[in-house]
Amino acid sequence: MEENVFEKLKMFNIKMGILHLIQGIVMLILAFTVIEAAGVYAPTITVSFLEYDIASESLVSGNKDLFGLPFAVLVALFLFISAIAHAIISIPKKTNNIYNEDLKKGINKFRWYEYSISSSIMIVLIATLFGVYDISTLLLIFFINASMNLFGLLMEKMNSGKEKKDVNWAPFIFGSIAGIIPWIVIIIQMGATPAVDQIPGFVWAIVIAYFITFNTFPVNMILQYLGVGKWKDYLYGERVYIILSLVGKTLLAWLVFFGTMQPQ
Repeated sequence: MEENVFEKLKMFNIKMGILHLIQGIVMLILAFTVIEAAGVYAPTITVSFLEYDIASESLVSGNKDLFGLPFAVLVALFLFISAIAHAIISIPKKTNNIYNEDLKKGINKFRWYEYSISSSIMIVLIATLFGVYDISTLLLIFFINASMNLFGLLMEKMNSGKEKKDVNWAPFIFGSIAGIIPWIVIIIQMGATPAVDQIPGFVWAIVIAYFITFNTFPVNMILQYLGVGKWKDYLYGERVYIILSLVGKTLLAWLVFFGTMQPQ
């Protein structure tokens, strides 16, 4: 009976991976055809520094252009990473066995490693839509968002096999604190924008979609550790994670992708 459950979960993962893969391929094709013809949106990433101004005999701030961010390609990569993660846990026998054994302990480390990369790419792309172009700031956003997801892994490892009354919520709390930082940066950037009322509607749609869909993940975790209803079974929560991942990433990826059509 147990083998049958894991076999169904394996096929479910394969199907979800295929859906992510197909979308990523379609997105790449559009990126190098339709989007290329319309003019590729590639925000210029910069670095800030201090330099000595001889005239004023003081330090002044300066900026240097580094490179154009391949926006459309990174959105497609967002989906490809998910497809690769589904393949890793489903196709090779060795990793599939590790995946299954971890699930029995209430852990899925593959999920958190994948989220730490894919969701961090997405929040960086969203930040650039609000004018965050500084390389140092974007790197900090990427890695603090990755840390948020790794706290999720720590949450599962620390609470493996524990009853709900004994659950240690510290990793969840610390992860939530880390996760709010990129949003604070984006809000600060929004507040500093003189023409905030002229920000395109699709950008607001992206922010709302990201906030709603990706905040359903911690809700799923809370329900798991409180043992609410069907969430008493860790595998039920695992399936919910997979569904949320597909729905959230599909919605967000296409919203952000169409953002590449905005004027330079």
